[in-house]
Amino acid sequence: MFDPMFRIWPLLLLGGLVLPGVQHVSGIIIYTAKEVEVANGTNVKLKCTFSSNHPVSAKSVTVSWNFRALNSNSDESVFYYQEQPYPPMEGRFKGRAVWSGDIMKKDVSITLHEVPATFNGTFTCQVRNLPDVHGSSGELTLRVVNKVSLSEISILAAAVGGACGVILILLSIFVVVRLCRKKNVESDPEMQVREHEWKDPTVCSPEEAIHLTVFKEKEPVSSDDEASEPSSGDDDEEEDGLEDDDDDDDDDDDGGDDDDDD
Repeated sequence: MFDPMFRIWPLLLLGGLVLPGVQHVSGIIIYTAKEVEVANGTNVKLKCTFSSNHPVSAKSVTVSWNFRALNSNSDESVFYYQEQPYPPMEGRFKGRAVWSGDIMKKDVSITLHEVPATFNGTFTCQVRNLPDVHGSSGELTLRVVNKVSLSEISILAAAVGGACGVILILLSIFVVVRLCRKKNVESDPEMQVREHEWKDPTVCSPEEAIHLTVFKEKEPVSSDDEASEPSSGDDDEEEDGLEDDDDDDDDDDDGGDDDDDD
């Protein structure tokens, strides 16, 4: 009968041979976004980073960016890096693909300038860090869309929002002014009087007041009052005239009588 240790040793030996191979194969891991959307004619950064089990240096790392257009099975070179960046010298990416990465930070990103609709497709990022050359590639799908223009509804909504904002600002200013004015009135008695005059239009200041003279209507005089009133000088003259006339009449009568006697 065999000792159990003799059965374990072959397994341990096999595991020791297999595990380093697995670790070596999965040494490089690529990190990219699955999908990126960009407006037609604008710039976009295709971000790609990696991790490696070996030390990173500018001489040990090589980077390859490739492109596969929609409904196409062939790849096109976009960018290459080995100790220094090598932008494309021909093709659709000439003058449009630039280096945006930093090898020491494990960043191998590139930037595409003035992206046209022909850039719709899949971009592949591959990294090798000698002697670590195994690992999967990072794939990124780029969607180029038309520039978004403001619709009439958007313009109307912006106008209404702006008007509401202005109204709120004016209302806030009015409330603040009223509160400050009320506070000043409460702290100043003279201001309280002026505030009262301002609220009551019937109240006026002394310098604005109009001096009014009240005329009292003359009451009608009764007959009894007339009898009790003293006579004026004109009435005396009239009475004197009447007395003189009576004297003259008496004289005439006397004269007439004398004539009759004769």
